Amino acid sequence: MRLIAVLLFCSATAAVTQSAPPPAAQPAPTSSVASGPTDPKAQKTFAEAKNFLKHDQPVWALAGFRKADKQDGGHCRACEEEAVKAALVMNDFKAGIECSESLLSTAQTPNEKAAACYYRGAVFLHQGLAHKKDDAFSDADKAFRQAMEALPGFNAAYYGDGIALANLKQDDAARAQFQQFLAKASPSGIEAQRARRYSARPELARARMAPAFAFTTIDGKHVSLDDLAGKVVLIDFWATWCGPCREALPNVQKMAREFAGQPFVVLSISLDSDQQKWKDFVTKNEMTWLQARDGGFAGPLSRLFHVDAIPHTFTIDADGVLQDEHVGDANIEGRLKKLIALAAKSQPPLQAQVQAQERPPVSAP
Repeated sequence: MRLIAVLLFCSATAAVTQSAPPPAAQPAPTSSVASGPTDPKAQKTFAEAKNFLKHDQPVWALAGFRKADKQDGGHCRACEEEAVKAALVMNDFKAGIECSESLLSTAQTPNEKAAACYYRGAVFLHQGLAHKKDDAFSDADKAFRQAMEALPGFNAAYYGDGIALANLKQDDAARAQFQQFLAKASPSGIEAQRARRYSARPELARARMAPAFAFTTIDGKHVSLDDLAGKVVLIDFWATWCGPCREALPNVQKMAREFAGQPFVVLSISLDSDQQKWKDFVTKNEMTWLQARDGGFAGPLSRLFHVDAIPHTFTIDADGVLQDEHVGDANIEGRLKKLIALAAKSQPPLQAQVQAQERPPVSAP
């Protein structure tokens, strides 16, 4: 469920605070960006908590943000917002609700109220996703709608509400919210790509989708995960300095050759900090599939997937659903064959559905 938490807070908070982290849109209106604490002791505690969250230690981060808020006299909105994020990463829904209610109780502007309602909706949505509770999805829907009422045009709330409604199996209503989101979102944004898939097939919003992300390949091309829709994707986190990764490389090379020409893509993401060493290794070992570099365990993609050991692979099916995760070298060829065979059968209709969502409406003569 941690992947879901990261995905949700990755775009939607950006729409409220322009900082980053739930599912959101680019030109969403910004709030009066919550500033950090003013008390010197609180500022120090806040910085320490941010560092804990950055290094995947949400328990300490949550305690730190709440302490910083107390040190600041209980009026640090940034402390409460960050506390919600930490609570969601660790699935502490009680703490997340408490922090979002605190934000709501101190909200003075429409933007602040919208942000607080959005965070509250995000907590309930995560709770529903974690425990498959319709009551939580209903509460999320209510909170997202309150965010929209407080701040009309708050695009992130449309996206979050679409996911809540899809999980309530109100697919027509969910589709309408995703389309509202798309009407204002940047067409080329990764959130828009994902929203188009959800609009075409709302049932995907009920699945364990891999988080949406984009990357730059070794030859400078910009690619997103949703660009690879219709193909099975094997994500391989590795590094040149990792002995087990080098031992696993022949197996990765074999799969890349065996499934060449089929709806299958290998994406190797290096944790190397030395760019030239990485490039030389890729060239020498004829690693001709998609290559990207994240720079280390603290890199954005490693954090997004919570990678703390390598080699670490993730198998994503043609619909974007996360199917398997393995640490270490693993025999996954049999599983890949089945997923690729399914992708080969469903690829044309899947692409047709997504493309239909991307076509502009036809004007009446």
